[in-house]
Amino acid sequence: MSIKIYTFLVPILFIGLLYCGGQEVLAEEQLYDERMALYKKTEALTQIPWYYIAAIDQYERNSKKDDSNEKVISISIPDELWYGLGNSSLIKDEDIIQFFHGDGKDGNGDNKADPKQSEDVLFTMANIILEYGPAKDEVKIALWNYYKRDLTVKTIMNTAKVFRKFKSINLTDRDFPVSLNHNYSYRSTWGNRRGFGGLRIHEGTDIFAGYGTPVKSTTYGVVELKGWNLYGGWRIGIRDIYNIYHYYGHLSGYEDDIKVGQVVQPGDVLGSVGSTGYGPPGTSGKFPPHLHYGMYKDNGHSEFSFDPFPYLRKWEKMAKDKS
Repeated sequence: MSIKIYTFLVPILFIGLLYCGGQEVLAEEQLYDERMALYKKTEALTQIPWYYIAAIDQYERNSKKDDSNEKVISISIPDELWYGLGNSSLIKDEDIIQFFHGDGKDGNGDNKADPKQSEDVLFTMANIILEYGPAKDEVKIALWNYYKRDLTVKTIMNTAKVFRKFKSINLTDRDFPVSLNHNYSYRSTWGNRRGFGGLRIHEGTDIFAGYGTPVKSTTYGVVELKGWNLYGGWRIGIRDIYNIYHYYGHLSGYEDDIKVGQVVQPGDVLGSVGSTGYGPPGTSGKFPPHLHYGMYKDNGHSEFSFDPFPYLRKWEKMAKDKS
């Protein structure tokens, strides 16, 4: 399976990094607690597992163009679906909405189905899913019929899998992708020109290290791809809970228990540094050993690469502070 990436030179907003300062951390923790309480309430009302609701909300939050004024709940249901076609006055009475075949529901008991009320939004989204059923495959069908995009469904299901495993949505830890106990070096190389396979830009940061240096997951996510790539050699792709695909290329090999579909967390060893790639399976040694680390953001419409260097610098500092 090849990776087709749409690469644009765009500014990247602050994505899933730890806040600094005690008051900001406390406010963030309170926000996570409030969200989790709403997800659990919605589960109790509808029997849709909370981690599916949380994953939908997480996906939409990370698809927004502007996260400067972050809301408690980020799911946004189009007016025509919420109120129904013909309800041009946007009447919030649930009986009127139902008459016009709208999906809007009253989730907080105030006798109004208001798309600006978090409980109403979650209750409505859960009921949209419930039309198909609460089981995993039924949820996937519901998501596809709502979003009509395979990558969106995959991202939401991966995020739900992570939330379910760790029983939490407050997953902000990070790690540096190579072992700090080994010699390594790196600089910003994103956007540099490459010639193998045709003129293209370098979609990542090269971290030079010796053969066999452990390569680790930087984030919480799910292994989406594993195997040979013409450019990247033995590589692993991990999709995280922030709609970001992390690409690890030129590996010399994998950890024995790493497999597609596996949930990983920061610090999990994925494989080791090598110099594979630029040829058919098994090609190695055409360049010095290094890890190619790439990051690709999905905004709900397209997927594009961005410079991982600033994030690597921050995660390196975080890892050193913990060691």
